Amino acid sequence: MSKVLSSLRYSAEHEWVDSSSPAKVGLSQIAADALGDVVYVDLPEADAEITAGEACGEVESTKSVSEIFAPVTGRVVEVNQEAVDNPALLNSDPYGAGWLFTVEVSEEGPLLSAQDYASTNGGDVE
Repeated sequence: MSKVLSSLRYSAEHEWVDSSSPAKVGLSQIAADALGDVVYVDLPEADAEITAGEACGEVESTKSVSEIFAPVTGRVVEVNQEAVDNPALLNSDPYGAGWLFTVEVSEEGPLLSAQDYASTNGGDVE
């Protein structure tokens, strides 16, 4: 069963966000497992303004193409170039090296606790 980290909060669209400043954003292991092998990632550029609930990127896997939705509103500070260059990191380490970008948060979108996210989508809270 997919891992859901208790230290993170999650969007209904399967993105996670941590509480650091700037906040780090990524895709949950549940999303990565559902996508299959990730082969391409398109992320917002540094300094781009993103809005909670709106598409801000794309993930392509051997199964499908899915949009990445911003879990928060704010300015993108940094993009994880390593994940762009090696998209398989989203599968192998979605909560570590596979993070997507960091955001200077001005407003949060509707976020779920790890427990609520896991009970809605399956997964083991750790």
